[in-house]
Amino acid sequence: MEKAVRIALTILFVATSLWAQTPQGGNQNVPVYRVEVVGRTIKAVNYRPLGGSTKIAFRGTSLMATASGKATVSNRQSVTYVQVEFRDLKPPSTFGPEYLTYVLWAITPDGHPTNVAEVIPHDGKATIEATVNLQAFGMVVTAEPYFAVRMPSDVVVLENEVTKDTVGKIEEVDAKYQLLQRGGYIQTVARNEVQPRQISPKVPLALYEAENAVQIAGWAGAEQHASDTYQKAQQLLKQAQDYEARKAGNKPVIMTAREAVQTAEDARTIAIRTAQEQEAAQERQAAAERTARAQAQAQQAAQAQAQAEQAQQQAQAQAEQQRQQAEAEQQRLQQQAEQQRQQAEQARQQAQQAQQRAQQAETEKTQMRDRLLQQLNSILQTRQTNRGLVVTMSQVLFETGQATLHGQTRETLAKVAGVLLTYPGVKVEVDGYTDNTGGEEVNQELSEKRADAVDSFLVQQGLPAGTVTAHGFGESNPVAPNDTAMGRAMNRRVEIVVSGDVIGIPVSSPTASR
Repeated sequence: MEKAVRIALTILFVATSLWAQTPQGGNQNVPVYRVEVVGRTIKAVNYRPLGGSTKIAFRGTSLMATASGKATVSNRQSVTYVQVEFRDLKPPSTFGPEYLTYVLWAITPDGHPTNVAEVIPHDGKATIEATVNLQAFGMVVTAEPYFAVRMPSDVVVLENEVTKDTVGKIEEVDAKYQLLQRGGYIQTVARNEVQPRQISPKVPLALYEAENAVQIAGWAGAEQHASDTYQKAQQLLKQAQDYEARKAGNKPVIMTAREAVQTAEDARTIAIRTAQEQEAAQERQAAAERTARAQAQAQQAAQAQAQAEQAQQQAQAQAEQQRQQAEAEQQRLQQQAEQQRQQAEQARQQAQQAQQRAQQAETEKTQMRDRLLQQLNSILQTRQTNRGLVVTMSQVLFETGQATLHGQTRETLAKVAGVLLTYPGVKVEVDGYTDNTGGEEVNQELSEKRADAVDSFLVQQGLPAGTVTAHGFGESNPVAPNDTAMGRAMNRRVEIVVSGDVIGIPVSSPTASR
């Protein structure tokens, strides 16, 4: 195996951080981060038209030494057909929670990668049949977050190798290619914030890949730099999730999810390219400012030289010197008056800009609050109150006398947490309630346990512990009569109150809902 060589390539680009909202207008402190690219070399084989087929093997790299494979390659009418069998493949998530699948790549001798096909192992085995519009290429398999990536990651688990069964006119060529370093898809978030996905064998893998692709595009700043494409990817993901929720069958789920993956990858690519273009524009602007400063300094130097010559002339005659001094003093006073006028105008403009920024900030908070209300309403009934956005969870939330969350409730809470994670700075208050079954003191304690259960689950989903509080209000303030089973079920509820200056709702002291 060729030794991987780390190349000192630095790609600077602007990324929207999901952990801080960047204000529009004015000076923006936009984070800049670096992506390192890893170089690697494999053997590329020239599959000349053979009139038949040839064999080639795959061997596992140090990342997956037990994995192996074999392929049959044939070339007919300028199209290369590849049939591959792999075995002993580990789950992709072995290499990180962001990896959900494998991809087979064809690498040309000049280092250009082509995404050939997705490799989905079942019990460690996978079979691929694909075509490649190439004649000379090498093949590798990498772990990826989703199938539609355009550049291979450095998690290379398999590489082709020529064996004694490889026949025909074979020419081996060293193909040097570049890989995206591990972690390159999650540069803008803390590593410990990337949580493993709970993969169910009953749910198509394509749906998880779509969720992964949309999340990664968001981390790359797609919501800011490629909003239309990113929103389309989100809509497609939501449509695929709805298909799965309605048990519409795997075909519409997979088809829509794969389209969501491709759209999200487009959004991620556009966002990165836009960020790079913005960074280049900023650099050009900085260069222009440096040139302007240099010109100003040169002008100041010329002025200084002129003043020196003027002083020398003034020394020739006292009368002329006095006249020139008087003129100079008059000019100074005029300049001082002009400077004061300019300073006053500048102060007025700064005050106006500050007022506009304050208005814009308030508008952004309102827009963010409306967007958050809409997103939460798509999951659970949510209303806006003076205390904040109140999300109500009732019906089958708890059994009588219990504080254990139902499985469906946990899934719903996970969706709520996923939405709240995209709004750093919000505060969450969890209010627990019970029906009137049992004594008042028992119900008070039970309501506190229920609120604590929801609090703990939200923190487990990634919400900062310091932003979530829990309170119990017992059987007070029922929302339905307690004389029916349905009414009591509705009263066994939890209300999640979302507030915070970031959405324009100050955090208030806990109190029972009205």
